[in-house]
Amino acid sequence: MISDPLVLSIVIIFIMFTFLLSSIWIGVSLLLTGIVGMLIFDHNLPPVISIYDKIGDLLASSVYDSLNSWSLAALPMFILMGEILYKSSISTRLLNGLMPWLNFIPGKLLHVNVAACSLFAAISGSSAATTATVGKITLDELKKRGYSKSLALGSLAGSGTLGFLIPPSLIMIIYGVLSDVSIGKLFMAGVLPGLLLASLYSFYIMIASKLDSSVVPKNKDKYTIDDFTHSIKDLFPVFLLIAVVLGSIYGGFATPTEAAALGVLGSIILAVYFRSFSFEIFKNALLNSIKTSVMISFIIVGAGFLSQVVGFLGIARAISEYIGTLGLSPFVLILIIGIMYVFLGMILDGISIVVMTLPIVLPIIVLAGFDPLWFGIFLVFMVELSQITPPVGFSLFVIQSISGEKIEYILKATLPFFILMIVAVVLITAFPEIVDYLPKYMTAK
Repeated sequence: MISDPLVLSIVIIFIMFTFLLSSIWIGVSLLLTGIVGMLIFDHNLPPVISIYDKIGDLLASSVYDSLNSWSLAALPMFILMGEILYKSSISTRLLNGLMPWLNFIPGKLLHVNVAACSLFAAISGSSAATTATVGKITLDELKKRGYSKSLALGSLAGSGTLGFLIPPSLIMIIYGVLSDVSIGKLFMAGVLPGLLLASLYSFYIMIASKLDSSVVPKNKDKYTIDDFTHSIKDLFPVFLLIAVVLGSIYGGFATPTEAAALGVLGSIILAVYFRSFSFEIFKNALLNSIKTSVMISFIIVGAGFLSQVVGFLGIARAISEYIGTLGLSPFVLILIIGIMYVFLGMILDGISIVVMTLPIVLPIIVLAGFDPLWFGIFLVFMVELSQITPPVGFSLFVIQSISGEKIEYILKATLPFFILMIVAVVLITAFPEIVDYLPKYMTAK
């Protein structure tokens, strides 16, 4: 039996990774880790109280507390909205509408990945859906027109991660539920960092095209007035949907859950308007949404149980107190935590990283004086990095399946955008006002 919470925390982390590497479902791994942690800790309970009763009580309360959240209802709704948009022709129209407007910028249509991912992220909430949807349309088109394959793949990998940062975001919803931070404020806080990251990507593409003229074709695409008119017809409904979903939240007219319901209704209306809606599309979108929602909910339940075990055994408090005795400055602490998340991103997916680490990391962050709202955006950046970090970078696998390129080539193409993401993390850490400005401004109004 173990009585020292610090020693127990190391043992629990080892047990958790053992379960995960054994290919057990993530939710089951978290539940088993919590149960084993309870069994090996020296509780000194009275004889009349069984440890199994205590485990049962914690498990029952964690299941209820984890899923009994009205905010969590936004999750399946946003997933459904993204599925409908993904399976209908709306995403294709979005890309076609952007092309005439990007032709005059240095780098030309290479910016289409950044712009399309930014817009699709604002109506999807999923990084995987954003990467897959935009990549299926843009990669072949850019290849046919003679654009740099490496820059096209790299910009898609980097920009695809914007699905987690630009609201609505599934990761933000999960973080808000687990940390008790306002999801509406998290959505507001993600806007400026998202635009900052997209701007960094576009700026890099412009510089790369100026330094190497071979990355763009020499022939110039010509667009007529009719092309611009048609592009507006394609883009306006999408912009209107974004304005309705996000505007209803920021304007205080709807909660994120209600806005998600509006988004589903709006996506159905758009699909019908563009004549790309059918019962088969709707059925597949519903089934995929149910599968994804149940998977995420199961992980949240496992994380909720592990969180309660960590609190019950005093692990979080012991770690916080230990780190406090080290005398680390807040920025050194955040650097160490950032390196830890980059490492975890090599072996875990984004949702798992959030739900597994939050029970231990969040109390430490708060004790160091960081705002939980700011840390939510920082954590989203870390999750984005995990999407393009080998060997478990999910966006890398999505792009590989779309392009057919070797993973080594995709990694090399992605490296500049990985570095730019780290630059963005440094900027929001040095200037937290980038994250805080919109939530404070909207609250003041």
